[in-house]
Amino acid sequence: MSPAKEKILVIGASGQIGVELTQALRKIYGNANVVASDLREENDLLKGTGPYVSLDVMNKEMLHVQVIRQNITQVYLLAAILSATGEKNPGLAWHLNMQGLLNVLDIARDEKLQKVYWPSSIAVFGPTSPKENCPQQTIIEPITVYGISKYAGEFWCNYFHRRFRVDIRSIRYPGLISYKSSPGGGTTDYAIEIFQEALENKKYSCCLQKDTYLPMMYMPDAIRATIELMEAPASSVSVRTSYNVSAMSFSPEEIGAEIKKHIPEFRMSYAPDYRQEIANSWPKSIDDSVARSDWGWKPEYNLEKMTLDMLANLQS
Repeated sequence: MSPAKEKILVIGASGQIGVELTQALRKIYGNANVVASDLREENDLLKGTGPYVSLDVMNKEMLHVQVIRQNITQVYLLAAILSATGEKNPGLAWHLNMQGLLNVLDIARDEKLQKVYWPSSIAVFGPTSPKENCPQQTIIEPITVYGISKYAGEFWCNYFHRRFRVDIRSIRYPGLISYKSSPGGGTTDYAIEIFQEALENKKYSCCLQKDTYLPMMYMPDAIRATIELMEAPASSVSVRTSYNVSAMSFSPEEIGAEIKKHIPEFRMSYAPDYRQEIANSWPKSIDDSVARSDWGWKPEYNLEKMTLDMLANLQS
């Protein structure tokens, strides 16, 4: 289908990924052809840029009606409860993360949608997964309800693709860093908060130990990866669970030192909390060679380039 003929629904458009993904999709497909939806208020950055509907992914009938009424051809499902928030209410996290996906998959099958996008996460990996260059296929034993729901979701995606030919695509996001929208309750959120605190208060107390390495990605790269995967021909998508993608790995100490180059008076302290155990269970770095060979994935931002961009945008 040509971009003009696509009609896209973004569910969870007011969230951390949703805001920037909706903006990017509207640039490609035209404002009127990308319908933003969320349970929350419409994000200020989206106001006046295109259609918005209030939508609960858990209400399957309401969702189905919107898909038919708006002539939707593609769905991006971003509504989820993330790792740190999920541990406070595991039952709710499981229910929302699973049922929301199943509702969308059922509707995609029944309405023969062109494509569906659903994000997974490095949270699928657990303490038994390799710590360095964690491969696409490996031991996966998640210890958070978020990770469990994402791993189960990957297999539902694979099942619907094999059994019903639903063209669903997915990326296992690392920690995502952005200046446009606030963090959503993930374990890697410190890497966003640290910039805000450095500019406002010149100091930051981190919830992780200083040498905790985690895979991270700057939001422009994450958005580009998502759209590149969705625009790749189906023949080059070999993974129907979820793709590893990677950009950089760093520790709190390293990002602190990078910020200090620009804000010399910046001071960092450490007060690890329950998020440390979650972080310890994840890999320090990710092998994304399958995504690179299948659909040409390549990141643009490293720690240095991202830090410059984050500080410049937050200051303005």
